[in-house]
Amino acid sequence: MRELKKYPNRRLYDLTDSHYVTVDDVRRMILKGESIRVLDSKDSSDITRSILLQILAEQEAEGHEPVLTNRAIEQIIRFYGNNAGNVVSRYIEQSILTFFEHQDQFRKRLREMNDLNPFNFMRQAMERAFGDQRRTGRTPDKSTEPPPEG
Repeated sequence: MRELKKYPNRRLYDLTDSHYVTVDDVRRMILKGESIRVLDSKDSSDITRSILLQILAEQEAEGHEPVLTNRAIEQIIRFYGNNAGNVVSRYIEQSILTFFEHQDQFRKRLREMNDLNPFNFMRQAMERAFGDQRRTGRTPDKSTEPPPEG
């Protein structure tokens, strides 16, 4: 987990690599699969969520398609202070993880289907049948073939 500290001047300092970073740098870290933790320099409170929400807001401001619709955000707001909020949070997280698992399985199956592509199958069969002929320049021995029916 990458540790960051946010200072009053709104600058973020990467405690892991010992240098200042931008919010966009943090976004790139996340895109690479890193997890982050951001602490406030004044009181060491965990402000990771506010930085993550800032990244989402900036992505939408740059014209990226919103992942959460206004209706979904409104529903999430309604869960705050509600006993179901914790259950909904876990449900959303598990749903996203399941989505990624299914996406990975789908990609794997597409690769497998590509391997089963009839054209690939025929190409491989031709290579097996005629591969020796191309390498040696010899044609298969006709004496082993059965005589034509007639």
